[in-house]
Amino acid sequence: MADSKEQYEVTKTEAEWKEILTPEQFQVLRKHGTERAGTSPLDKNYEDGIYTCAGCGQPLFKAETKFNSGTGWPSFYAPIEGAVATSTDRSLFMVRTEVHCSRCGGHLGHVFPDGPKPTGQRYCMNGVALEFQPAGKEVKE
Repeated sequence: MADSKEQYEVTKTEAEWKEILTPEQFQVLRKHGTERAGTSPLDKNYEDGIYTCAGCGQPLFKAETKFNSGTGWPSFYAPIEGAVATSTDRSLFMVRTEVHCSRCGGHLGHVFPDGPKPTGQRYCMNGVALEFQPAGKEVKE
C-alpha cells in the first residue's frame, strides 16, 4: 500500500468530475462522503470479476478477496497491488486510515485491522465508488 500522494495520473477539475460522475459518486469520491450502509447492491454481489474505481476505471479489488463483513458496505481483505493508497483521516473525532484510488485520488472508504485471514484487514468500501466488471468482460479503463 502506498502513502497518499498529491499528484495523480488522472486529474480533472471539479466541473469535469461532476460531468462524468453521478451526484452520489461525486459526493463520495471527490468530497469524502459516505453512502448509507446497506444501500449498495455491490455489498451482496459475490460474482467472479473485478471491482474498479467508478472515477477512473482502475482495477482495485478482485472478487476472490471480497467477504461479507456484516457492515452493510462491500468489504475486501486485500486490494490489487498498487491500486490503492492511504492517508490518515482525523474527521469524526477519531483517527482512521482512509483508502483512495492510487490513480485518481478518489475516496473509496477506510481500512480496519479486523478482517479475515490471510491479511487481517477489512477494506470497507463505498459501493458507489466502485463499478463491478464480471469475469470474462473487458475491464474499461
